[in-house]
Amino acid sequence: MLAKQRQQLILAQLDRNGALSVAELVRELDVSRETVRRDLNALAERGLLVTTHGGALSAEHTEPDVDTREASNAAAKNAIGRRAADLIPDGTSLVIDSGSTTLAVARALLERRGLTVYTNDWRIALLLGRRNENRVNLLGGELSGHEDATFGLDTIQQLSQYHADFAIVGAGGITPDANLTDYSRMAAEVRACMLVAAQTAVVVADHSKFGRVTPVRVANFETVRYLVTELAPDKTLRKALAARGPELLIA
Repeated sequence: MLAKQRQQLILAQLDRNGALSVAELVRELDVSRETVRRDLNALAERGLLVTTHGGALSAEHTEPDVDTREASNAAAKNAIGRRAADLIPDGTSLVIDSGSTTLAVARALLERRGLTVYTNDWRIALLLGRRNENRVNLLGGELSGHEDATFGLDTIQQLSQYHADFAIVGAGGITPDANLTDYSRMAAEVRACMLVAAQTAVVVADHSKFGRVTPVRVANFETVRYLVTELAPDKTLRKALAARGPELLIA
């Protein structure tokens, strides 16, 4: 395959996914890591993407809006939502992250009773609030520009005041060496705080997040008890996840 053809394929993948890892491109293009890096650098010099440690982002290097994400892999996210909800009994307290997959978890919790919910996602708050004797606490902070959620120092400060039975947290990406990553520093900080605000932390992510490298590492991934997904990752990532700690639950 010519360099121009490879680079067109890379841009097409970035247009669909927003981010790619070098390891993923090596597998898909069947070329060496050095060849992939040369292609990424050439595209970066033209302003067509942004290189990161271990991968690349689309030129906008921002996360798609929540409506776009909700439409992507919708059936998988609904299956993940149901599997994660199986962990949550009536009367439980839980922190729920913003995002399309966590919203699917919230939908699967509609019949639960007596939940105490802490969330920065307005849609999740409205979905679970004022029903079945639930108590919902909406976390403050700055309203995001591309989803109905809050982030910021106020969000982190409020999270530090709470401790819940469960935390349900999404993922921007899960790198080939099993690190949880996100698109912005503040979103990563909020999610890191959520992971340690609960007795049992659960990450929910569909298979498209495997091998994806987004710009900011999320701390505290080693505290996660379960990673809920709909398809098992490849052998290399499964091994890395086993060393990191979370147990895989396949929806």
